Amino acid sequence: MTGAAPLLQAEGIVGGYASAEQVVKGVALSAAAGELVSVIGPNGAGKSTALKLVAGLLRPSAGRVRLGGEDVAGRSPQAIARAGLGFVPQERNIFGALSVAENLEMGCLFERGAMRARAAEAYARFPMLAEKRRAAARSLSGGQRQVLAVAMALMARPRALLLDEPTAGLSPRAASELFALVRGIADAGIAVLMVEQNALESLAVSDRAYVLVDGRNHLDGPAAAVADDPDIRRLFLGGRTHPAPAAAPVPFQQPGGFP
Repeated sequence: MTGAAPLLQAEGIVGGYASAEQVVKGVALSAAAGELVSVIGPNGAGKSTALKLVAGLLRPSAGRVRLGGEDVAGRSPQAIARAGLGFVPQERNIFGALSVAENLEMGCLFERGAMRARAAEAYARFPMLAEKRRAAARSLSGGQRQVLAVAMALMARPRALLLDEPTAGLSPRAASELFALVRGIADAGIAVLMVEQNALESLAVSDRAYVLVDGRNHLDGPAAAVADDPDIRRLFLGGRTHPAPAAAPVPFQQPGGFP
């Protein structure tokens, strides 16, 4: 989906991990409802830091973050989550010692009265989670853990979702299935911003893309145009001219796979 007004919009955000360290130097990012937007770039470009600034895990020293037209910059992560922004970090995104069912419950702490109904929906959408609901989360495969992490974020019914390197460490098959799952989530109407190192594969399922370099916007546009840009291919995509074949989108309202 392109051309729609942004549901999530960050403008001129600046910040880092210390008051004197500006990893992100005025980045602008946006995503509309139903749109999947990739954020790519070289290591150290500030991609993951930008997501943390948007999510409130780091406090921006400048800039604005709007969610549904409301400025949420500088609020606590909990307040931003309550406003409708979900965030799935690259690491430590599940509770390994807890069961799959208990992990899903952790994703619905703000609305405990809806926990049972939403867990039932999660099990219907992701049958693998239903089959393993009593298993410790640490016993899951890498792809299954990422599905659980995404399902936990969806338990809060976010309007927008941030994903930080969701396919890191996954096999090609599991990565392809996860990309298809994320595409299905966007198609269901959620605005998705996804940081990825698997750039070509990410672009193949995305509507738009941003390229960050040294904490700043370097390029943005339709994902297909970014993937076809010769400089981008050479600098960031290893010189390849075509992405790997993308898996078919997984309808968000239908059961998913991940054996």
